[in-house]
Amino acid sequence: MELRQLQYFVAVVEEANFTRAAARLHLAQPGVSAQIRQLERELGQQLLDRSGRTVTPTPVGAAVLPFARAALAAVERVRHTVDEFTGLLRGRVTLGLVSGAATHEFDVASVLAGFHDDHPGVEITLTEDTSEHMLAALHHGELDVAMVGIVDPEPPPGLTFRMMVDEPVVAAMAPTDPLLTPGRTTVPLAALRDRPLIGLPRGTGLRGVLDRACAEAGFRPRIAFEAAAPQLLVQLAARGLGVAVLPALPPAVAATAGLRTLHLTDPSPRARIALAWQSTGPASPAARELLSRLCGIPATGASTTDSTAAGFAGAGVPAG
Repeated sequence: MELRQLQYFVAVVEEANFTRAAARLHLAQPGVSAQIRQLERELGQQLLDRSGRTVTPTPVGAAVLPFARAALAAVERVRHTVDEFTGLLRGRVTLGLVSGAATHEFDVASVLAGFHDDHPGVEITLTEDTSEHMLAALHHGELDVAMVGIVDPEPPPGLTFRMMVDEPVVAAMAPTDPLLTPGRTTVPLAALRDRPLIGLPRGTGLRGVLDRACAEAGFRPRIAFEAAAPQLLVQLAARGLGVAVLPALPPAVAATAGLRTLHLTDPSPRARIALAWQSTGPASPAARELLSRLCGIPATGASTTDSTAAGFAGAGVPAG
């Protein structure tokens, strides 16, 4: 019995197909089939049922499967342990970012470039998605680390947060908006009850913050426009098409964008971005090293969150 035979067996079970398993392993399909048949001959039992449209494990195969996975995991842990002692990192790291998070303040590209220069044997996978999807992916082990917009500062069970952004949420509007009376700097959230609002899509941290705050104020937000691109939200608000709900904007940035802003009160929602990972820590030494470098990015209290808190910073406008 060879480890590669167990690897092929597990891949075929997970893909339910010899051809897809071979493609995943970067091997020819006949070679995968031959190795699994050799394993079956050695064990004296058929492990896979090939009679249907999809390949499924036989009762014996189903019983063997957890041991095959455990054997492969044990070998991988041996490699990781040796790597930790020798300083050699290899493998794969998966990183998730809210849209627009790779800004000047969060120079993720430089972190990844430095990591790659030091550890060229590590494959880095980077994806952008909504915070909701990425939190689920962290729970399922599909991501090692993610930069997400969050609704609650306390992480859900099984995850750890490091706060990167924590700033007030504002209402941004064209200078001619009737809410902008002389000397006014705040507005109760309830004043937006019947106003068309401009915000991020569902599943983003800032949208979750807005929905919750409106529920606390006793109404459902009337979302007239939603977009994941921070610049588009700003442009729509500047054209007088509604009130944009954004992380706080520096006055000079708001003026350049053609906007005026009022801080929201009663309640006073916050836009937050956090680095997130499983509480037990990333599984591989490579992922732990990358997390350490990402944690070295300075946190900020006046920048951005989620598709908008982080993306607004890159455009000079914070996001959420």
